[in-house]
Amino acid sequence: MKRTIAIIAGGDSSEHEVSMKSAEGIYSFIDKEKYNLYIVELTKKYWEALLPDGTRTPVDKNDFSFQDNGNKIIPDFAYITIHGTPGENGILQGYFELLGIPYSTCDVLVSAMTFSKFTLNQYLKGFGIRVAESMLVNKRHGISDEDVVEKIGLPCFIKPNASGSSFGVTKVKTREQIQPALEAAFQESDDVMIEAFMDGIELANGCYKTAEKSVVFPITEVVSQNEFFDYNAKYKGEVTEITPARLSPELTDRVQKLTSAIYDILGCRGIIRVDYIITEGEKINMLEINTTPGMTATSFIPQQVKAAGLDIKDVMTDIIESHF
Repeated sequence: MKRTIAIIAGGDSSEHEVSMKSAEGIYSFIDKEKYNLYIVELTKKYWEALLPDGTRTPVDKNDFSFQDNGNKIIPDFAYITIHGTPGENGILQGYFELLGIPYSTCDVLVSAMTFSKFTLNQYLKGFGIRVAESMLVNKRHGISDEDVVEKIGLPCFIKPNASGSSFGVTKVKTREQIQPALEAAFQESDDVMIEAFMDGIELANGCYKTAEKSVVFPITEVVSQNEFFDYNAKYKGEVTEITPARLSPELTDRVQKLTSAIYDILGCRGIIRVDYIITEGEKINMLEINTTPGMTATSFIPQQVKAAGLDIKDVMTDIIESHF
């Protein structure tokens, strides 16, 4: 008997529509011979399952069930692809834990920790992983231009601390840009991270593990046409993505081993993507970890799966079956 998979998308961040596109990608990647698939769209206002005939039906939050042609459907597995809250920060993970429904991502603690960029960076620093100098600023308190320049320096990045989005991120070059950049970031998150600028080669590296295997994908090199890898670069093609990255075999091996180590340090589950910047002297600096990476046909992970010579259908099956 086929298992039923719910692909959970939507959410309440600025990347709602990107999440819906990721859901379409995952729907196309999962083997329909093995699984019954439904996309479920969640927001604060509604939870709805998209039925095969194109109609929608409400989801009962008590048991995550919905009706399809008179039949009560309770999914056997939740594939979470929400970028931002509630799918990337542990909230939805806790809900599925309570219901006993297995899900595709890291657990509650790891999801919450990776969602807070500053918390994650400070934690991984304790394991000797190199990260940029940074500080956290709360919306209620703010910070003066002088403190930013003195403690972090210019240029720097000002970004939402807890957000699954590329929105609200600014590369700040002058004092005059600091307060407007803070305002933009505070639109997305109550806490803002101010991070020192690092000049170098930007990379993205995906990984997943099951009880039987450990897979680290080929690395993608990100060459943005913009000041940095912003929303337009990420989703509007204003970027060149090279997979595998133009790195020496030795540096490639070092990056991939670090990705695998980070996965294990945190106790991750499912597919993650770790973003890096390589600075002078081939120093590997971790930027952030994405525990619900984009899964459209042109996203990093599908690119890396293809470059590895793997079938993404098999990868999806690995992720699902590892929970049963």
